[in-house]
Amino acid sequence: MTTIPSRTRSAWPDLDVVPSGRRADVAAPIARKIFHAAVKRLPVTVRDGGDVIGLGGPTMTVRRPAEFYRRVGHDGLIGFGEAYLTGAWDAEDLGGFLTVLAAEMPRLVPGWMQKLRKVYVQRPPSMHRNTTSNTRDNIAHHYDLSNDLFGLFLDETLSYSSALFDTSVTRVVADGRRHLVAAPPEAADEPLAEAQARKIERLLDRAGVGEGTRVLEIGTGWGELAVRAARRGATVHSVTLSSEQLELAEARVAEAGFSDRVEIALCDYRKVEGEYDAIVSVEMVEAVGHEYWSTYFRTIDRLLAPGGRVGIQAITMPHDRMLATRQTYTWINKYIFPGGFLPSVQAIDEIVTADTSLRISDRLSFGRHYAATLQRWDETFAAAHEEVARLGFDETFERMWHFYLEYSRAGFASGYLDVQQLTFERTTS
Repeated sequence: MTTIPSRTRSAWPDLDVVPSGRRADVAAPIARKIFHAAVKRLPVTVRDGGDVIGLGGPTMTVRRPAEFYRRVGHDGLIGFGEAYLTGAWDAEDLGGFLTVLAAEMPRLVPGWMQKLRKVYVQRPPSMHRNTTSNTRDNIAHHYDLSNDLFGLFLDETLSYSSALFDTSVTRVVADGRRHLVAAPPEAADEPLAEAQARKIERLLDRAGVGEGTRVLEIGTGWGELAVRAARRGATVHSVTLSSEQLELAEARVAEAGFSDRVEIALCDYRKVEGEYDAIVSVEMVEAVGHEYWSTYFRTIDRLLAPGGRVGIQAITMPHDRMLATRQTYTWINKYIFPGGFLPSVQAIDEIVTADTSLRISDRLSFGRHYAATLQRWDETFAAAHEEVARLGFDETFERMWHFYLEYSRAGFASGYLDVQQLTFERTTS
């Protein structure tokens, strides 16, 4: 086995050695051939030993080719990300390079290989399935890292979801249905806290939150939405599975003077009881797992009072890619969000139509706003390098977090991913 540079600590066992054995021996040259074939037709510059490949654009440098191709050949996209964590490759403009790849994602791998996907890719481990016994551990893996860490790169609202910048909105028709699309933020120089407030207030407006409204929030975050709902005169029951978020959210609610209006509970959404005039959830459905989407929406349908409305902000992906990847274990699953999976709007629509009395009544798409939000987060995180180190996070963690933020930004900047605010109402028939 080939040992990688000593800076990688034992906290990262899968990075300690480069894949070896017959599978890696066979897969490495195949991975090199496929990678070269893919990037040579793209607007990028890849420096791989003495080879310079691509049509020109954001530069990637393969620093340790043998390791890079063994990791990619052995573990696919997980290996691609892990090779970045170990420094086997690097990029000056990581987000720019990944954006080019994300735009070509469905076509990067030859068609004949895509047909073998089920044989080659790893399946999600059973412990990541979001059963009532597993879900809390999955959530804790990410959200209980450290409130102080998140505070280093989020704005003062502590909103860990896409902001909505002040841009024009147009109405478009797609799949025979009309929905709203927010124009991309040109410079995104608006204070992030203002754009985050706009996102929250719009969702509360669509859900009909006002004086006397009984609100259920699924996924508390750090309490900003609950505080804003209470400020409107609503009473809020918010549920979370993150003990770290619960502690800080309760403190922020108390500081805002709304402890009498907001109750936060460490509780699985499936166990919530009661009746609510408005149900809101911001970027939580992605953590549910596709096996439980029906359960999630049926729970909301059960808890919604007559005449009530639902406001959900969700990260989405194209339906065909969702179908192709729903049994795939990804780098994001392994390192960032165990058990997570992104729905498509079509999947959500089909589930609520088949399993609930809910129907989508309003939809706003603003994916490019997420790209701008992620870029702000990454720049702020990079500037906080010394503070991150003081919190006890090592260099590998910093590379992982940078890769996560830029990998995500690339998805939205390329249009491969989107973020939606969806309003649901009950059918009248």
